[in-house]
Amino acid sequence: MIVIRSARARRILRYLIPFFIIPALIAAGVFLLHERRYALIALLMVLCALILFATGFERKRTGRRRMVLVSVLTALSVAGRFIPLLKPVAAMTILSGVYLGGEAGFLVGALSAVISNFYFGQGPWTPFQMFAWGLIGLIACYLSRPMQKSRGLLLLYGLIAGIAYSFIMDIWTVLWYNGTFNVGLYGAALLSAVPHTIAYMVSNLLFLALFAKPFGEKLGRIRLKYDI
Repeated sequence: MIVIRSARARRILRYLIPFFIIPALIAAGVFLLHERRYALIALLMVLCALILFATGFERKRTGRRRMVLVSVLTALSVAGRFIPLLKPVAAMTILSGVYLGGEAGFLVGALSAVISNFYFGQGPWTPFQMFAWGLIGLIACYLSRPMQKSRGLLLLYGLIAGIAYSFIMDIWTVLWYNGTFNVGLYGAALLSAVPHTIAYMVSNLLFLALFAKPFGEKLGRIRLKYDI
């Protein structure tokens, strides 16, 4: 288990990896490799997500315990993608970020995409899915305290996350269709994706309403009991 000792290095990596390095990898895959090496980009993103996860703890014991929880939540998220129509992936990612930290939330989101796509199909869209779900989990951590206190705020974030996921994925749609980004095509893609966006929003709302309280209570007890 990797432990990053320097507090300054951890702080820098927490922002550098998700907001600069990973977007740069995706851009390189699209514009330099022309989406032909998406498997390599996905692998590099997984490595970056693991390094980001390592910034969230100082002790090896704590890291191993968090990894067990992240593995369980990722497995549940992957299994949830087999549910017809409504998918709990974003909801599980949000709960991971709220109760286990942004690094864990990003890792759950990224791994859920790449692992489940071994069944649903890998492609140039995989890095975009990894980034979208990972970012949703990461940002959830920034609002974790108010969302733990307010069920309404948590559900509102779930609705916004459904919209954000569609916005990020439609960037790939335009790049795939046009080769370059075009604002007009992006607007058209967003409009055509409205039914899917509504499905994302409803999924997040439903699964957060069902799982937020029981998962939150269990994760809270585990964190307290095992000093995570």
